[in-house]
Amino acid sequence: MVRVPPFHGEIMIITKSELIAALQDEVRILLHLAGKVDPAQRDYRPTPKQRSTFELLKYLSMMGPALVRAAKTGTFDTEAWKAAEAATNARDFDATLAAIASHKDEYATLLGDMTDDDFGAEVEPFGQKTTRGGFIVRWVLSGCAAYRTQLFLYLKSCGAEELSTRNLWQGMDNPDKA
Repeated sequence: MVRVPPFHGEIMIITKSELIAALQDEVRILLHLAGKVDPAQRDYRPTPKQRSTFELLKYLSMMGPALVRAAKTGTFDTEAWKAAEAATNARDFDATLAAIASHKDEYATLLGDMTDDDFGAEVEPFGQKTTRGGFIVRWVLSGCAAYRTQLFLYLKSCGAEELSTRNLWQGMDNPDKA
């Protein structure tokens, strides 16, 4: 059981298999949305200082597994992060999507050997104490949901009127809009 420490006075409990499945579902939904990106709009950015659509996908191609590794070690390895960023910057669009697709198996591998005690152990990767499980839920799972929402909004801003919340939350087209 992954126990997430109190946040606004509540404790959340999720099993390891539920956590892995939730992260794998994030991969599936993200790939569904990424498949909606028009090649002509890959460089779209809402404002000059925001990531472009392609830059956002590149970031997502490394963020989750890199943060799970930080949770496992209990520290944030800046050099490993920079190396992962450099690798993402060398990828083309198709390689970026392939890297995201690989996260499905990578999450299972990274989290598969962790025990309940591992998830409950206290870590401090960004200078704030939390449990490993809490860090993974808050930074990885929640981060994936937040960034896929950003991608969804980019797509909507680029005119993808056919997209609905079903695309965002279920990773499927709305049959009424197909």
